Amino acid sequence: MDRLFLLDAYALIYRAYYAFIKSPRINSKGLNTSAILGFVNTLEEVLNKEHPSHIGVAFDPAGPTFRHEAYPEYKAQREETPEAIRTAVPIIKDIIRAYRIPILEVAGFEADDVIGTLATQAAAHGNLETYMMTPDKDYGQLVNERVKMYRPKFGDKDFEIMGVKEVTEKFDISSPMQVIDILGLMGDSSDNIPGCPGVGGKTASKLVNQFGSIENLLEHTDELKGSLKTKVETHRDTIAFSKFLATIKTDVPITLDLEALTTKEPDAEALQRLFEDLEFRTLLERKFSKKQPTAEPGFFQGSLFAEFADESPEASKYSNLSKYKKEDFDYQLIETKEDRQRIIDLFVTKDFLSLDTETTGTDPISAKLVGLSFSVEENQAFYVPIPQDFEEAQKIVNEFKSVYEDERILKIGQNIKYDLMVLQNYGITLKGEIFDTMIAHYLLQPELRHGMDYLAEVYLNYQTIHIEELIGPKGKNQKNMADLPPSQVYEYACEDADITLKLKNVFEPKLKEEGCYDLFREVEMPLMPVLAWMERNGVCIDTEALKETSTLYTKEMNRLEEEIHALAGEPFNIASPKQVGEVLFEKLKISEKPKKTKTGQYVTSEEVLETLRTRHPIVEKILEHRGLKKLLGTYIDALPKLINPETGHIHTSFNQTITTTGRLSSSNPNLQNIPVRNEEGKEIRKAFIPEPGCEFFSADYSQIELRIMAHLSGDPHMIEAFREGHDIHAATAAKIYKKPLEEVTREERSKAKTANFGIIYGITVFGLAERMNVSRAEAKELIDGYFTTYPKVKEYMQKSIETAREKGYTETIYHRKCYLRDINSHNAVVRGYAERNAINAPIQGSAADIIKIAMIAIYHRFQKEHIRSKMILQVHDELNFSVYPEEKERVQQIVIEEMERAYTMQVPLEADYGWGRNWLEAH
Repeated sequence: MDRLFLLDAYALIYRAYYAFIKSPRINSKGLNTSAILGFVNTLEEVLNKEHPSHIGVAFDPAGPTFRHEAYPEYKAQREETPEAIRTAVPIIKDIIRAYRIPILEVAGFEADDVIGTLATQAAAHGNLETYMMTPDKDYGQLVNERVKMYRPKFGDKDFEIMGVKEVTEKFDISSPMQVIDILGLMGDSSDNIPGCPGVGGKTASKLVNQFGSIENLLEHTDELKGSLKTKVETHRDTIAFSKFLATIKTDVPITLDLEALTTKEPDAEALQRLFEDLEFRTLLERKFSKKQPTAEPGFFQGSLFAEFADESPEASKYSNLSKYKKEDFDYQLIETKEDRQRIIDLFVTKDFLSLDTETTGTDPISAKLVGLSFSVEENQAFYVPIPQDFEEAQKIVNEFKSVYEDERILKIGQNIKYDLMVLQNYGITLKGEIFDTMIAHYLLQPELRHGMDYLAEVYLNYQTIHIEELIGPKGKNQKNMADLPPSQVYEYACEDADITLKLKNVFEPKLKEEGCYDLFREVEMPLMPVLAWMERNGVCIDTEALKETSTLYTKEMNRLEEEIHALAGEPFNIASPKQVGEVLFEKLKISEKPKKTKTGQYVTSEEVLETLRTRHPIVEKILEHRGLKKLLGTYIDALPKLINPETGHIHTSFNQTITTTGRLSSSNPNLQNIPVRNEEGKEIRKAFIPEPGCEFFSADYSQIELRIMAHLSGDPHMIEAFREGHDIHAATAAKIYKKPLEEVTREERSKAKTANFGIIYGITVFGLAERMNVSRAEAKELIDGYFTTYPKVKEYMQKSIETAREKGYTETIYHRKCYLRDINSHNAVVRGYAERNAINAPIQGSAADIIKIAMIAIYHRFQKEHIRSKMILQVHDELNFSVYPEEKERVQQIVIEEMERAYTMQVPLEADYGWGRNWLEAH
């Protein structure tokens, strides 16, 4: 049977855009491609998974529809379309045309009316099934035996097909047509359809099941009782009109043309050009991947996307490389001692060296060298294979020791921290200044990708050889670089060193133009070897303590499960959000208006449950159960598996290029997310221990973000509180509540603390009320009192937003830029998110800059003073050390001194510290 797919374009576009709202996809031209990428991925999945015989995409037309003419308030409450979506729609239409899919659009009618009409016409065809692709519940009214809803993926949920059975069960009705009656009674806030005030989904279902339709209900209101009867009779006209607004038309002036809707092969040339322009590399590879052309022996192998033309001078500089000839690329395989000496003699005459390493794995602690590559001139590079016998390897590596350790030579690399750590396995220390192209690009464009393939393509119009072409795709059959002869590896390896040098020549002037070269040279580059040192140090884990904790928490989870089931009155799957929602909101009815997803499922996220914690004891126990399960899976049971068998330590990776604010992140494991305050998190920290015979030392900045706010805002009252050494939260409470400091109660201080950390990040009255579990009136009073107390803070916040609107970005004290592309959006939701970031980013980013400077200074003091103790962990504003007893006083002095003098502000930087047998005791 043939299958027709009709896609509701705007529903899918909005869904894609908001899915990426916290981490939008921005290409090198500054275009937000979130909506485009999401829509295309959805379209690709439908085409490849469902193989429709016919397909069309329906759009809402420009201008008002018949519903707007009948009811001017229709959708009037909706925020203006985000600029990124307005920009995306014409591009999406071009892409649809390139797929040779018809665009369905009729003036005066919405996309759902067009789809409703075509679906109705299609149902008359004997050999055709129709699928309406949309997340919109309104389409349920159109479902019949030949017409189904095809709901797109959401989160970890797969596509969902809804036929008659699914729709009637979802709405608890006997016929899909009654969806219109449900919507007419309960209304639809997303479309501003009023419905009957006070009637929700359950009451609407009950009335529809009792009376069959709104018309029959309105004829028999005498059968109703009490307040419900009053509501329905009072709003008769509104209910009838709401049904009219909710009814999808099936008689739009459009005729089903199955020949036009027949699925066709895309216009490959047009589609490739669009994807290239948008920088959709993965899609390009998936749809247009071709094997690299085979070159003559000794010639460089590769290919270019010639159409990736960028008007920048950097791109045009390399535009003549469309054909690979021997004279274009001088990539040499260096296999003899004489040739190695020849290139070493060349390198020592230069003041820079681009370098790369080929290795047996991705873990720098255990990886073995396969080869070394170098470049000192664009289009020229050298590859030195390294044997797998360690002694033989060490001899060859030692030949290059004088070059690697020459402090006069600038070392250039892409993610050079990895190379630095691998070379340390062979006793080599990279010395001299370092230029990391990955980190350079991160400072220029923090939101974008920073991998070499992407950078080469965007900045050099160049497509690199992919590693998979040599070793194959990931899996059990994937080869190791050591398995390949040097003749197959050298061109790939030489290319990496060559491309890295070219990128350095592009990025260095850009860093200077953008005013972030000092940040790069004085903070990020000196920090990189510090992080490498910390990663190599690793941290010890008490595995026995973790085993005991695992047993304890598993028993606690089982106990909580029994209590939760008892409180619910029935057993259910606590891990199922659907079942949790049904228990909380249908059986126990702990909320009158529970939040629902677009798919109609109850929202039971941690954030939502926190607001309902006091409504029923079951909520707190579910939150406890979830917390324990997460800790077991993420840390307690996972940490022992991450121990390196050779070192006996866990070696987390510290990442400099992940967060847009400049904060370090860590992975394998992610130590930034270990809970700090609750008892469960404390059990995890207890498992982090120092080296045998050492003590654990922890130092962290005291209220650094509030101190930065005091400095940046220049508020005299906040500055005074810090200079006088007052408890800032108590001091804030004293001023807000107009009482002496010593009379501030514990509750008042707690509220002031929430205000201190919430208000400076732009928290709303609603948000503060929810967080503090107080009325909005009290929250508003607290915010007003706060800004009366600290008027310069409010001025600073407003100025931050204004500056961001003017420049498009904010800056930290070290001129780290955080771009806010939606700061001038006409959509209040999108703009509000950017405005909060305009306040947050300079503070959080400045705190990140400061602790990085402190880490660099501590590292150099340790080296200079021959300290054997080690810095092992950095988590937000905290540094942790494994310290030899005889160095205890000296380490404490160095760490506190360097942390407190890392940056001079109008208020003092203060560091708290502690000692112990483990992280918990020390912190």
